Formats: sequence, structure tokens, C-alpha cells
Amino acid sequence: MRRTALSFAVLAGALVLAGCSDSSADLSVSGAYIPQPVSADMAAGFLTISNSGGAKDELTSVTSSDGDVTMHETTGGMMEEVSRLAVPAHGQLVFKSGANHLMFDKLKRKPTQGETVTVELHFSKSDPVVVKMPVKSATYVPKTGH
Repeated sequence: MRRTALSFAVLAGALVLAGCSDSSADLSVSGAYIPQPVSADMAAGFLTISNSGGAKDELTSVTSSDGDVTMHETTGGMMEEVSRLAVPAHGQLVFKSGANHLMFDKLKRKPTQGETVTVELHFSKSDPVVVKMPVKSATYVPKTGH
């Protein structure tokens, strides 16, 4: 009886530890850029948010001191502003041309190639992430990532 109780306690402890080690989101950002905009007050932004953790999270907003930023998804050729986007556990949220993207509006200045625009990503569970987005040529196409 004593051996069974000890075995059960060890097994229960192992399960608790296993659950704790992978029960949160672990977010990182790659491939961030803004194509040099044509207009002075509007631009698009692209990046990939990777989650190597065992829990999903949601991107709830994006802010920047350079202007207003909104999140959009494109489905069936129609662009729609959204208030949140899922970042799946062990997955990615990809912002790319023709799909999910960031829209910068009411820019305080027109970003030019070689500069950076700083944004802060806000999540439902994780701490905010600050990202410096380099401004690339208007025709820039990333080789990897998205």
C-alpha cells in the first residue's frame, strides 16, 4: 500500500511539472518590415509572430508613436479590420502581402527606405513586445519567412 501511494505521488508530481513547463505562450517576432509607402499618411506592415509555447495567445492591438495602427485580415479578396488575431500554440501568426497585415494611418511623417518604425504588440496574455520595423523599398519581397 505504501509503495502504491509513493508511486502515485511521484507520477502526480511529474504530471504537474510537465504541465507547468509548457503552459504559456513563448512569443518571438521575425521578418518585420514596411514597404516604403506611396502616400504620405498611410502604410502597410508585415511580420511573423511565432509561439513556441504550449498555450495559445491573441494579438489584441498594435500601437506606434508614428501613427494609428490597425490589424486587417484579407479573406476572398476582401480586407476587414479585426480587433484580435490568434497566435496558436506551437504555431505562427503571419502578416504578409495579400493576407493578414498591419495598416498604418495618419502617419506623422512619411517613412522612407532605411528608416525604422517602432511598434508595440499587445497580447491578451503575454507581455507587450516592441518591434523595430525597417522600411524597405516599395518593391521589396522577403526571401524567407512569409
